[in-house]
Amino acid sequence: MPELNPLLAPVAQHPDFAGVRAEHIAPAVAEHLKRARAALAQVTTPEFPAEWTAIARVLDVATEHLGVAWGVVSHLNGVADTPEWRAAYNAALPEVTAFWTELGANEALFAKVQAIDPNSLNAEQARARELALRNFILGGAKLQGEAKDRFAAIQERQAELAQAFSEHALDATDAFSLQVERERLQGLPEDVLHSTAADAQAKGLGGHLLNLKMPCYLPVMQFAQDRALRETLYRAYVTRASDQAEGEGAAERDNSALMREILALRHEEAQLLGFAHYAALSLAPKMAPDAQAVLQLMQDLAQRARPYAERDLAELRSFAREQLGLDDPQAWDWPFVSERLKEQRYAYSEQEVKRYFQVPRVLDGLFKLVERLFGVRIAADQAPLWHDSVRFYRVERALPDGGLQLVGQFYLDPEARAGKRGGAWMADVRGRWLRPDTGDLQTPSAHMVCNFAKGVDGKPALLTHDDVITLFHEFGHALHHMLTEVNEHDIAGISGVEWDAVELPSQFMENFCWDWGVLQDLTAHVDTGEPLPRELFDKMLAARHFQSGMMMLRQIEFSLFDLRLHLSGDADVMGTLQQVRDEIAVLPQPSYNRMPHTFSHIFAGGYAAGYYSYKWAEILSADAFAAFEETAQASGSVVDPATGQRFWREILAAGASRDAMDSFKAFRGREPQIDALLRHSGLAEELAA
Repeated sequence: MPELNPLLAPVAQHPDFAGVRAEHIAPAVAEHLKRARAALAQVTTPEFPAEWTAIARVLDVATEHLGVAWGVVSHLNGVADTPEWRAAYNAALPEVTAFWTELGANEALFAKVQAIDPNSLNAEQARARELALRNFILGGAKLQGEAKDRFAAIQERQAELAQAFSEHALDATDAFSLQVERERLQGLPEDVLHSTAADAQAKGLGGHLLNLKMPCYLPVMQFAQDRALRETLYRAYVTRASDQAEGEGAAERDNSALMREILALRHEEAQLLGFAHYAALSLAPKMAPDAQAVLQLMQDLAQRARPYAERDLAELRSFAREQLGLDDPQAWDWPFVSERLKEQRYAYSEQEVKRYFQVPRVLDGLFKLVERLFGVRIAADQAPLWHDSVRFYRVERALPDGGLQLVGQFYLDPEARAGKRGGAWMADVRGRWLRPDTGDLQTPSAHMVCNFAKGVDGKPALLTHDDVITLFHEFGHALHHMLTEVNEHDIAGISGVEWDAVELPSQFMENFCWDWGVLQDLTAHVDTGEPLPRELFDKMLAARHFQSGMMMLRQIEFSLFDLRLHLSGDADVMGTLQQVRDEIAVLPQPSYNRMPHTFSHIFAGGYAAGYYSYKWAEILSADAFAAFEETAQASGSVVDPATGQRFWREILAAGASRDAMDSFKAFRGREPQIDALLRHSGLAEELAA
């Protein structure tokens, strides 16, 4: 009996991440594409009824199977990359991309959906159809002849380039290692010393082995007293995948040409669809009305932040000169200087705080918070996993009869490792859907991926407070995906939500990381088990806005760089970056800094002409959290179940069943205001004369 291909298993089953292999990809993709194309051909025949459910029962079921299977392949490509897997993924990518392009631009399907009687639809179906018709237009359904063929070719080539960009960034990060002796690591935290020594030992080397993954790179930049060592790692980090990179194979990993081609293709795509530039195309389905509105917001925020950033920089320069003997600090000095100044001013260190944030305790506290806010229960669950550090959980809601109803499930992959893409993200495995083929309600499931340090010496992994914020952020995305109550999968959870509103629930959750009551449930010292002392929390709180002006300008720099790159067909990446830096930045950067070459958000991650979304959504999230702060004035706690239920009902449960602005106003009772963002960012404080 032939072996069952795990990628052909029913969507209702958990993917067999432990059993799927590279050789399963090609036959599974071929079979799914065959079924999907047959379904597309069937529903676009003249005799097939123009009925929403009839189309969904045939086409949506087939394309969902393809989407879920390809999602498994893409996920493993990001978290468990091997040469065999990468080759199989890249071989299948063009045909998969071609099908989705064909589907989104299919004139007959567009006409069939247009022909559906709106009076035959419920409210969710009507909303899903409205967005589908818009997406057909943006997907090239109205193009004809050579323009349509060219549009399809552009989509296929862009997918190849984005994948190559990601591979180069990952390979360039993984390629670097530096063996050093213990005496060069003065100042580094004990857990970093342990892990780098273990990495060296695993390679049969002595001393310590440094790398460019965040759990190693960032502590070196913050704490290593050896200035030359900091410079070495800094230069290696900021030149990854660029023309400035050194070492064997560096030239093959240079992303310069890829970026130029990506930008040129995006501009051509936009013009084929009738837009002046890619920024206009990107903004068409978003909340922001146009590029000018985004530019105005970013420039307004920059103007507000600049005086604070200039104060921050002046303090750093003075401290570096007077306390550290650095008359002319360079880019590799600023993190070190900042950490020393923070330690002196607030009498605490990030590493001191880190001892209190054990991963098991943080997860318990996070789950407890979510359970109180949204009336759910989170428990460990079982499913096939791709790595022994991955965990699987279920989310349930209590029923009136005392039973529990499954709401959703999620995977948590917390640790950094070789072959795993850097950063943190949430991705869907499958969405909530009242299935038209079976009539069953399919529950959603999600991936949560981070890159935290591993535990050492048999102790639990420890998180910095920034790591905790990252975890809460990604869990906010997962909650948005899992706690939806929409039954149409194209508008359930995060699906269909305007891109510049997608960050609302994630950034909203970050605010709880600064609440004393919440932190008491998150912390237990790794050696003593004692919770975070109030005195230490007060120091953290006092330091919350430390260098907030510089951090705000940094995000605005990224946003403006991204937007201006896409406002024209000019692909002068480094020239555009320098122009933005001259206008916005207060910290000078070396001429060899090649930040764009690993800026995966905009070149491979869906944020092209959309990086501003983080700031746009932060206005929404800060104002939304202010509702909890207002409640706390009476109750004494921001963890208010009544307000949490309202946030769930109006924001999380609603998905894309209505415009994001309507959902926000339903929760807040008004349009968003910028005041809470300025206050949360420390930009509402009085500056010293």
